[in-house]
Amino acid sequence: MACHFGVLPADLLQSLSSQLQQDGDREIDAETTGGLRFLRLPHPRTGISALFLPHETLQTSTMLEIQAVSPPNRRSWFMEEEVVEDGKLLVMNPIDPAFLLIPILKATIPTDGTAGNFRPADDIFEQAASTIMAAPSLEGDTPISLEDIQQLSSLRCTHIAMRRICDFKEITPEITVFRYSKEKLLQYLRVKVARLSDQSIGEVSRTLNRSLAKDGLMEDGKESLLALARVRMACDLVSQYLPRDVYDTLLSSYDFASLDAYTRSLKEEAMALAAVNMNAVEARESKDQKDSGNDKKRKAKGTHGVEQLKKANIKGMAKLSTFFQKK
Repeated sequence: MACHFGVLPADLLQSLSSQLQQDGDREIDAETTGGLRFLRLPHPRTGISALFLPHETLQTSTMLEIQAVSPPNRRSWFMEEEVVEDGKLLVMNPIDPAFLLIPILKATIPTDGTAGNFRPADDIFEQAASTIMAAPSLEGDTPISLEDIQQLSSLRCTHIAMRRICDFKEITPEITVFRYSKEKLLQYLRVKVARLSDQSIGEVSRTLNRSLAKDGLMEDGKESLLALARVRMACDLVSQYLPRDVYDTLLSSYDFASLDAYTRSLKEEAMALAAVNMNAVEARESKDQKDSGNDKKRKAKGTHGVEQLKKANIKGMAKLSTFFQKK
């Protein structure tokens, strides 16, 4: 069995540890790890298949994104007296299942432009699986299976996320029908942006603060521009899990006109300063070339005595070489 190093959330690590203690020395596989099973699903931003790990207990239902951090050169891990040949580090981060539902639900949108009908979740996921599997995949991309999409549809966190970005009706206590809603998705994304753009969240990241300070937005009197900049940064963060058209719709729901004008003025000032610096450099280089040319002229002219000797009449004089000839 292949061995990998990974960073896991504490609750998942505790669940796996408990399962390992119960199983003792038996081999652990997908059937004996508390139902844990990796799913290959379309990434919400790129559409390329990616690995995710659902984790459900009696109290929680979450989805984890699997990311591999690969070193630029060949590396290994040392674990006590053993060597793990694969030097990659697997990082498992929680991801909102609503993001994973976006490409799946978009695959079920009617082509005639209508909103479509309300349908049970199983029917929606079955149509989405057929559409996604029938679409041409990129070379080298692992195909997505029907079983993985069906497994996603069975999770409690998935049904909770469906209610956040879909219109729904409860026909009976056991039957609920859904219909994808672009408006509810936009509203849900704006709630996320508002949470991420909060000042208390932004202050945690030094990188974001440095970027804002670099543009002069942390100065007094620019509070409104600072708030808009935080919103745009939050949109950029959320965009890592959004298709391009959804991201464009999210951006267009905000008015960034004043921020764009301020950013444009900064760029114009930077370009003007760069032009001034370039002119100064060119003038300095031109002066250096001129001075270098004058130096060459001065060196070529020689001293006054040498110039006088050049003008001397040497007609009839014997050459210096004649003094060294045999007599």
